[in-house]
Amino acid sequence: MMMNEFLRLLLTGIGGVILGSIFFGGLWWTVCRGMSSSQPALWFLVSRLLRTGIVMTGFYLLGQGQWKRISACLLGFIVARMLVVRLARYVGDHNGDTSVKENRHAP
Repeated sequence: MMMNEFLRLLLTGIGGVILGSIFFGGLWWTVCRGMSSSQPALWFLVSRLLRTGIVMTGFYLLGQGQWKRISACLLGFIVARMLVVRLARYVGDHNGDTSVKENRHAP
């Protein structure tokens, strides 16, 4: 019985990683495409609506109103954020992208 619950939580966490990858990967893709577009506001608006809709629906379906499942999904979502940020930095460093410098302190 406990193993089934653990497996459900694990699968829900993996679902959270997938949702986070869609959300943050989509954000990364939108920034890359939107900045060179003639209508960046439209790109960012449509992207935000799509990404938020997908993630909210995914959390609703995966969480099933149970706080443990919602927490596992959120944990996976946060892990995906860390992975996408790391991947974006890696790709930026290896593509010679120096157009955006990150400040590690307040201005």
